[in-house]
Amino acid sequence: WFANETDPARRFYALMAHGSTHRKRVVEGPQLCHRMKPVQPEVIRGRDFVAVRTTYHYEYAAPGRRAGSRWTQWVVFPQGVRYFVLMDRIDSVNDSPEMFLRNDTPGCVRHERGDTFSEIYLSYLGGPEGLRIPAAEFFIPFAPDAKFNYRRDTHPIPQRFIRAYRLRDKQTGKEGPWVAGLTLDPSVVYEAWCSQRPGGIIVMILEVHGRPVKAGQSFSAAHVVGFFDSIDQMHGVYDRYKGHRALAADASGWRLLKDPPAR
Repeated sequence: WFANETDPARRFYALMAHGSTHRKRVVEGPQLCHRMKPVQPEVIRGRDFVAVRTTYHYEYAAPGRRAGSRWTQWVVFPQGVRYFVLMDRIDSVNDSPEMFLRNDTPGCVRHERGDTFSEIYLSYLGGPEGLRIPAAEFFIPFAPDAKFNYRRDTHPIPQRFIRAYRLRDKQTGKEGPWVAGLTLDPSVVYEAWCSQRPGGIIVMILEVHGRPVKAGQSFSAAHVVGFFDSIDQMHGVYDRYKGHRALAADASGWRLLKDPPAR
């Protein structure tokens, strides 16, 4: 947190990385995306899809907390489309008044003054049509709570929750398809960032749930991530799958669910 930093450079980075208005605290770790130990995913091959299931138990916890909550991720690759379907689920061993899980959906954007993308689309800002943001808005670093921020406690829950960036060829400047992340139940989103950090990276952090949890309870969120030729195409796929938070699969098929199944 920025207030704990005395070195000016570290304080500036902490402000750009986390902002100054909505402090968060870790319940359990490690940060899975780059600090978890090797895992052995389960692969299921169906008639027209491949599914991958990965699980991990958190290894350490904050003082006064227990380690051992279980993270489960399903990724389903349907045949014949340019997107995959994703679920993250937490089975908690801790109580919390406001537990959330953080990921990057559809992912971070690395660029140098917009050389790899031309614009960003956020469906939940800017009114019914959403907000289209030119790349030039991301040339100078800014904190996640400075602009383009969404919080469930300060914003209305939108009809769709879509975040996307349009690819640009670095050599020719030609625009390509969109890379989009569709969170299928808009009400599950606790906070969403779209901020420029120092070092040429746009952070698309998404936090889900953010509600009271008791030990033994679960929560999850489901997403579609992939390539789309237009915003209208994103809307069509979103409306096909809208309203789901969970995902299950076996050799006979895969299915989206309204709530995570009991273990």
